[in-house]
Amino acid sequence: MADLPIPQSITLHGASRLLELGYADGVVHRLPFEFLRVHSPSAEVQGHGPGQEVLQTGKREVDINALEPVGHYAIKPIFSDGHESGIFTWTYLHELGSKQEALWADYLARLAAAGVDRDQPMAAKAGGSCGTGAAAAAPAESGGGGCGSGSCGCKS
Repeated sequence: MADLPIPQSITLHGASRLLELGYADGVVHRLPFEFLRVHSPSAEVQGHGPGQEVLQTGKREVDINALEPVGHYAIKPIFSDGHESGIFTWTYLHELGSKQEALWADYLARLAAAGVDRDQPMAAKAGGSCGTGAAAAAPAESGGGGCGSGSCGCKS
């Protein structure tokens, strides 16, 4: 395989909620929309540093309404819940596909450790994580910037 695993085919399967990626070496990854949503590389999900990750719940029925190309290196899914700030590089998508079973098991373990069900709606945002706090409440025109304003790539 080449250093950069570029998919040769990308297919959205709406009814089964799967993104299918086919590679030149014959490898095919079928990634559920929910899996992609809860592993979005966005600051809204991953935070701005270690320990700031936001456990995603209530995403089982999420759809992908559109896929936008990002240069020649990534795609940006537009999810039905309004999330659209995750840029999935070819390398990240290949990693998700290659480690899908372990990543899903880790997600389920994190849910169990937090005492939440994966179908539970997301809790109201509070505190100082991405998309919350005073910076999020400050109107963009006030020059507040920061999380929640969209300036960091996240949206509340």
